[in-house]
Amino acid sequence: MLTVHFYTKENCPLCDKALFILEDLQEELGFTIEERDIYTNDEWLEAYGLMIPVVQVDGEDLQYGIIDRISLRKRLLTFI
Repeated sequence: MLTVHFYTKENCPLCDKALFILEDLQEELGFTIEERDIYTNDEWLEAYGLMIPVVQVDGEDLQYGIIDRISLRKRLLTFI
């Protein structure tokens, strides 16, 4: 099963919207979401501190910042 890594942090409205989109796509496409709080890992904080939210699959950043459902769905379909 496909695992989507979702880099996020608390109190982040963009992250909340992105998670809503991801959960909606999860129901349709059947992948798992692994949430990763960037403040729990120094490497994540350095890499994604200015980019969150970040949606990643197999080490590839699919989208970051403002997440677009339609284009994200197309990208996810290439992994399924």
